[in-house]
Order: sequence, then C-alpha cells, then structure tokens
Amino acid sequence: MAYRSKVTLVYLLGFALDLLNMFVANIAYPDIALELHASVTQLAWISNAYMLGLTLIIPLSVWLAAALGERRLILGSLLLFSCASLCVARAGSIEALIGWRLVQGLGGGLLIPVGQALAYRQFPVAERSRLTAWVMLIALLVPALSPAAGGLIVQVLSWRWIFYVNVPLALLALLLAAVWLKADDPTPERPTLDSRGLLLGAGTLSLLLIALSLLSEAGSRYLGIFGLALSAVGGWLYVRDGWRKAAPILDLQLIKGQWLRVAMLVYLFIPGVFIGTSLIAVLHLRDLGFSAVQTGALMLPWAIGSGLAITLGKRAFQRFGPKPLLIGGMIAQSLGILLLTQIEQPQGPLPILAYALMGLGGSLCSSTAQTLAFLDIHTSRMGHASALWNINRQLSFCLGAALLSSLLGALGPSSSHAFILCFLCAAALTFSPLSAILRLDTAKLLTHITPHPPKEKTA
Repeated sequence: MAYRSKVTLVYLLGFALDLLNMFVANIAYPDIALELHASVTQLAWISNAYMLGLTLIIPLSVWLAAALGERRLILGSLLLFSCASLCVARAGSIEALIGWRLVQGLGGGLLIPVGQALAYRQFPVAERSRLTAWVMLIALLVPALSPAAGGLIVQVLSWRWIFYVNVPLALLALLLAAVWLKADDPTPERPTLDSRGLLLGAGTLSLLLIALSLLSEAGSRYLGIFGLALSAVGGWLYVRDGWRKAAPILDLQLIKGQWLRVAMLVYLFIPGVFIGTSLIAVLHLRDLGFSAVQTGALMLPWAIGSGLAITLGKRAFQRFGPKPLLIGGMIAQSLGILLLTQIEQPQGPLPILAYALMGLGGSLCSSTAQTLAFLDIHTSRMGHASALWNINRQLSFCLGAALLSSLLGALGPSSSHAFILCFLCAAALTFSPLSAILRLDTAKLLTHITPHPPKEKTA
C-alpha cells in the first residue's frame, strides 16, 4: 500500500470517529436522562461540551504539531480520545459525563486538523479532489447510518455502549498510525507560542459557542444575544492582534486567498443551514403525523442524493470548475427546503424528494468547497489552513441550528405558519455565498488544477 493511502486511512478513521461522536449520542439522550437524572439543558451539553472541546483545541493544534511532531500528536490525540471515551462510558453522573465529553472533544480536535493537513499534503493539487471524495463519503455514511446503529446498540445493550464502541475503533487507528506513519523530522528550534492570540481566540470561541447554545432556549435568548456581542468584540480584538504577527497561533493571512475564503463561506452557510433545517423539520414532520421511524428513514434518500453528488462532483470539478457545481448545489438544496413547506401528510413522494434534493445540493456544495479550500495552499501552510477550515466547519454546525431554532422559538413552535417561515428563511440563507461564488475566476482555477506535462529538453 502506498504511503499516502496509509496516511489517508488513518485520517479517515479519525474523521469517522469524530462524526460518530457528533451524531450518535443524541439517540441515547432518553436513557441517559433516566439513569443519570439529567435535565434537558444538561442533555444538550453532552453535545455542546464535545463541540466546545473540538473547537477550542484546534487553534493550538498547529503549534503542538510543530513542537511535538505530527506523528506524535496524532498518536497522543488517539490515546486521549480512547481514554476519554472509556471514562464517558463509565460516568456515574451527568456532570462527569459532560466533563469527559469535553476531554473527548479535545482529543478529536487535535486529530482532525493535523490528520487532514498530513493527508492533503501527500496529494498533488490535481489529485486532491480524489481525497475529498473519500472524505465526503465518510461524511455521508456516518451521519446517515450512525443514528440507526446507535438505536440498535441502546436497545440491545445500553447507552454506555454508544461510547464503549469508540475504544476499539480508536485503538485500531492508534495501532495503524504507530505502524504506518513515518517518524517526525527533528526540528532545529522550538516554535514560539502566541499566548495572547491563544487566550483571545479560545475566549472568543468559548463565548460564541456558549452564546449559540443560549440562543436556542427562549428563557436565555437575551443572554445569548449579549454573549454574541461579546464574542464579536473578542473576535475583533483577536483579528487586530494576530493579523500581522510574525508567528500567530493561526495564520489569518490565508483568508486573503479567494479560494479558501469562498470555500469557508460556502461551508458556513450551506451545510450549516441544512443542520438547522433538519432540526426543525423533525419537529414539523412529527406534528404532521410522521412516526420516528418514518422521520429517520428520510435520511436514506438524503444519503442517495449525497452519494450522487459526491460522484458527480469528483468528475465535474476537474472539467467545469467549482462555480456551476456550487450554484447547482445551492439551487437543489433550496428547492428541497421549499418542498418541506408543501408537505401536509406522511404519505406521498414529497418528503422523499425534499430530502433527496437537500442531500444532492448540500453534498455537491460541501464536497466542492472541501476541494476548493486547499487548491492553492502551500504544503508548509497546510496545518494553518486545515485548522481554519475545521474551526469554520464546527461553527457551521452550531450556527445553523442555533439561528433557525431561535427563529422558530421567537415565532412560536406550535404554529405551522412558523415552520413555513423558518423553511423560507433557510431557503433564502442557502444563497448567501452566491455573490462570492460568482466572482470566482474559473479559467484561472482550471489552469491551476490541470497537470502540465514536463517540458522536453532541446538538444
């Protein structure tokens, strides 16, 4: 097996573990609440703590990779993730479970950006769409299959096995990483740590994630708005402090590159909007008489649409560039969301078509954005680019859910008219990156990704 295939497999195993822990825990909430006497707010923090750990550690991952080496950091993160998963499964109180979920997120947050940077560095520009296709396939399969698998585990065993199952998977990734990954090159000098940037960045991200969770509940909405204002001030201070630093905790100058900037904007809105839409769609469909099984089964047409998008995107990116794929994806997702407003009963093809279109459009945009993001990133800056990309990815999941659930709460969740307005708002938000996409220079991009044959030597 080629070395780049080994690196890719280790990264994809880690990425699958990250997604599994983001999507599978929800299915166990009723059993956790019953056994550990947890409130609804505490249950929400089972996911929030994991997301917080992921997001907080990502800025530090670049410095740690430089100080310790990528191989050692990946091994350490997998070991930390395994130990934290075991402790989560054995937690005797909801407070302990939430605390260990935070530690589990710290382990995953170290693994994902470092593994992604290492994997993308192994592929030349013209072949990075191939790696993206594998990444998106994992991003498709894990969210689609994990709720059903998690429900079966909870029903047959217990909620604790949702977290126990992480341990052998993480140890397998640890073993493969130890055997396959090359030893780190010795560094001549220890990198300096941007302590002020780290404190400002971590503080801003913490405020933002906490504020978004507060926005989702009616009783704490004004406190959430205040938290958003504080996080905006913190973000401004962080950018002002780190924009021209010689060795910042994150290289913000990368955002000046159009391709990474547009890709981050696309990912922030389109997958983020789908996460929020799917959350309120579940509530709407249950009100219309859909059973839990019928609602969960709608992820199957979503998965089929996503799989088609990944296949189309891989081939079409090299030929047509990102612009038609992104525009087509936005149109498809928006149409799917609009179809949700027309559903009146559990029977009929509309729900299936709506989710298939959302899967097709959302995955067409996210897979294209993932490829676009790293096209012009030099290998020496891939760690910083990967960290920025993954922070943006985590925020997109939180932002869409918080925004649309807050809108639904403000309009009144008992009104069918409120759901319709939320869906219309989500369909409009899907087109937020359109002006930035239209400014992409397709000719320049296609020239960049087309491999040039070596010049023949003249006699």
